[in-house]
Amino acid sequence: MGHPRLNPHPAKKKVGWDTWLSAENSRKEETMPEPLLTYRGTVYPWHCDHMGHMNVMWYVGKFDEATWHLLAALGATGTRLRKDGLGMAAVEQRIEYKRELVAGDLLTIHSYVQEVREKAVVFVHEMTNQETQELAARTTLVGVCIDTTTRKGRPLPEDMRERAVRLRAERIEE
Repeated sequence: MGHPRLNPHPAKKKVGWDTWLSAENSRKEETMPEPLLTYRGTVYPWHCDHMGHMNVMWYVGKFDEATWHLLAALGATGTRLRKDGLGMAAVEQRIEYKRELVAGDLLTIHSYVQEVREKAVVFVHEMTNQETQELAARTTLVGVCIDTTTRKGRPLPEDMRERAVRLRAERIEE
């Protein structure tokens, strides 16, 4: 099933992320892959506040976990970041809460790159209630690549930039 907010290019063949990101893939006949599944989890009772729904701190935490999977897809694994003295700093985040989540809800987060800049990547996470298939929350983040020694912004490494450009999704306005 295609992601409803992305341009599905129905006449073209769908491919997986590994194939689509590979250097051998010409990408001439294939469309954008589906948004990347970056988180799968459950709402536990201790995630809920006095009103009975998942507290905002847990949305942020789950989105953060999804971010690490998206960064790994860009080539920014924890090992690489430590080895190369790189970091990714979130400098802006906007969250839209669409539907409440309660204890026992199963959820997934799918992610995609919205924009690639010289030193930054703008990406989106969409949290979905798996039972209802409703969008529960969406966050848009701006992550800046930094040199961990100088703590200053630096250009994205070329291979990460290339992957981010390939992962950029075409949006269809809702």
